[in-house]
Amino acid sequence: MNDYSGDAFVSSARGLSALAHENRLRIVHWLSDPERFFPPQVDGDLVKDGVCVSFITYKIGLKQPTVTNHMKVLQEAGLVDSKKIKNWVFYKLRQDQVRQLVKMIDEII
Repeated sequence: MNDYSGDAFVSSARGLSALAHENRLRIVHWLSDPERFFPPQVDGDLVKDGVCVSFITYKIGLKQPTVTNHMKVLQEAGLVDSKKIKNWVFYKLRQDQVRQLVKMIDEII
């Protein structure tokens, strides 16, 4: 087993906490394969730039402030990056961070 530092456990706990909400887990699932789960966008490439918050809002059926709050939690946990294009915010999954989180959990159990 890897000898993780205290910071690694704090980071992993934050990631797990972010994923513990069904809507955030659903969003992460969709962002893991944006071309499969979202239609093409006028601005921004789904894979390169991420998914527009308005697409996520429409797909999940929640109000935009609620979705924005969920995305903020995911971003603070290091699981997504945001990018502003024109008047919109686009979110992209940090697959490396998700893989690292899964790897750590796998090594613990």
